[in-house]
Amino acid sequence: MITKEVKTAVIGENATHEGDTGSPEVQVAILTQRIRELTEHLKRHPNDDHSRLGMYKMVGKRRRLLDYLAKKDIERYRALIAKLNIRK
Repeated sequence: MITKEVKTAVIGENATHEGDTGSPEVQVAILTQRIRELTEHLKRHPNDDHSRLGMYKMVGKRRRLLDYLAKKDIERYRALIAKLNIRK
C-alpha cells in the first residue's frame, strides 16, 4: 500500500500546476508507484491471486489513461513514459 508521504511526493514530482492531483500524468504516476509496490509484494507472495487481480486492473486503468494522453497530446505522453520508465 502506498503511504501518504510517498503519494504526496509522487504528486509533487508529476503535477503540471499548483494543486494538480487529477491530471493524467499524476494519475499514471500514482498507479505506476502502486503497481511497482504490488509487484514486489507478489514476488514475495506468488500465490496471492486477489492482489494479482487488483494489479491487473490497475495496469489496465493506467493503459487507458496513457492511451487518452497519447490521443490528446503525444509530446506529454512521450515525456511521461520516459520519465516513469514505462514500456509502450
